[in-house]
Formats: sequence, structure tokens, C-alpha cells
Amino acid sequence: MRIGFYAGSFDPFTKGHLYIVQQASKLFDKVIVGIGVNPKKARKYAKEQMQDAINKVFKDEGLDNCECINFEGLTADVALEYGTTFLIRGIRNGMDYDYEESLAMVNQEISGLDTFYLRAGEYGAISSSMVNELLSRNKNVEKYLPIQIENLIKSQRKE
Repeated sequence: MRIGFYAGSFDPFTKGHLYIVQQASKLFDKVIVGIGVNPKKARKYAKEQMQDAINKVFKDEGLDNCECINFEGLTADVALEYGTTFLIRGIRNGMDYDYEESLAMVNQEISGLDTFYLRAGEYGAISSSMVNELLSRNKNVEKYLPIQIENLIKSQRKE
């Protein structure tokens, strides 16, 4: 069984992330999206709520071979625990590639897992940071987010 592991902070999960998952779902028997902890970033949205919303996205999109989990620790270690055959990373531009390639080399060295890159396609300009910046300025972000994620963010902003 070919299992792909796509890790990130997904804070929030964007249509760009969804596009990567949709492409990966065609290539792998199972795709695990892992919401990890980035010590350099403070989370804006609770991991558990984001996980639930992402799993709703997968259900509504018919991505039956995809699931979202939360994890702590090194991506490569967790990926091995889940029987992963490849790590999955999305590439938006050349700068992403340079950064991702350095991570991929270390991950392969410590785990033996290779990294499978997927282009973000038409969503290459979208990033979680950009969406958060727009949200902080009360701009409309519906074209950048799956509706389930947009609803989560709206509900948290009202609290």
C-alpha cells in the first residue's frame, strides 16, 4: 500500500493545500495530512478544530482515502509510525523548492523516506500567512479557503 504523509501547520488549511491533497489522493492509496507543531509559529486556530474541519473537507470532497491527524515530534518519525512510503510537499515557486529540498535531504537521511513534490498549480500564490494577513485586515478570503475552514474561522472570530 502506498501511503503519503503531508505535514504542515495548516493554520489555516487553504484551497492550495486542498489542491495538493486532491492530486496526492490520485497517486497514493492513502494520504495522511498531519497538523504538526511549528515552534516558530503561534497557532491562530486550535489544532483539534482545524483537524475536524479538514476531515469534513475531505468527506465533502469525496476524498475517502484521505484523513487528517494531529501530531507532535519530527515529521519523519511520525510518518514512519503510520507506515508512510513517501512524504508529500507542495511547491508554489522556486524559493519553496530550495527550502523543501533541504528538508527532504535531512528527512531521507534520518528516515529513509523520499519526498514527493506536487505543484500548487493555480493556487501557487496562496499561503496561510497571506490569508491570516487578509483576515487581520477584515478582507474577504472565501476564494482562498474551503467553505468548512471559512466557517470554522468565522465561528472563532465571533467568540
